[in-house]
Amino acid sequence: MKLAFDKGGDGGKLLVLLHGLGANRCVWRAMLSASRWDGRWMALDLRGHGGSAHAASYALEDHAADVVETIGAGWDEITVLGHSMGGAVGLKLAGGTKLARVFGLGIKVAWDAQELAGLERMAAASVKWFATRDEAAARYLKVAGLAASDDSCVGPGIVQGESGWRLAADPATARVGPPPMRALIETARCPFHLARGAGDRMVSLEQLQEYDSEALDIPDAGHNAMVDRPGDVWDWVL
Repeated sequence: MKLAFDKGGDGGKLLVLLHGLGANRCVWRAMLSASRWDGRWMALDLRGHGGSAHAASYALEDHAADVVETIGAGWDEITVLGHSMGGAVGLKLAGGTKLARVFGLGIKVAWDAQELAGLERMAAASVKWFATRDEAAARYLKVAGLAASDDSCVGPGIVQGESGWRLAADPATARVGPPPMRALIETARCPFHLARGAGDRMVSLEQLQEYDSEALDIPDAGHNAMVDRPGDVWDWVL
């Protein structure tokens, strides 16, 4: 299942950008508008999100297989930068695909029973329809953790149907579950790096340092550090 994506740049080096749960490729616009990447880039909508099709399964291995199919072969070098769930997908790719490096930004690595139950409620929820585009856009921006005024990031995050407007993401995408971090790291075949926004309430620096002793904070940023501090994220990646 090939994925919807944006692309740009030139050359044989590829940077793959993977968004988090409930978001889409538009969350990378702030970084791409200030891009310092010397090569090609692709920002993908993972299955069940944005312009990519819904599916029966949202396991990490399915997301990883989609990415491999979509980016194709023949690259001189591939680097993955994934946010939250997208970072876990990047680590999954590192176990079976030849990559140069993987950067995981804001991966939630510790989950309690209440949070797991919340994921299941999300996955089981019926699609919610909104009477207006503005209502759907506001809900999407909240789910994606983006600024309420950032309409430029709504893009493929919402769709119109016979019953009004809805979020494009399939609620069942929440069944991806928490990432098996220890197993992902043990099978990774390339260097990996972890970071988070210093104000991220979903994961602590100490939790990330259990898996990457050099994990760091992006200053003055929350969970979506690539939106809050795109230049600092570029400094980390480059």
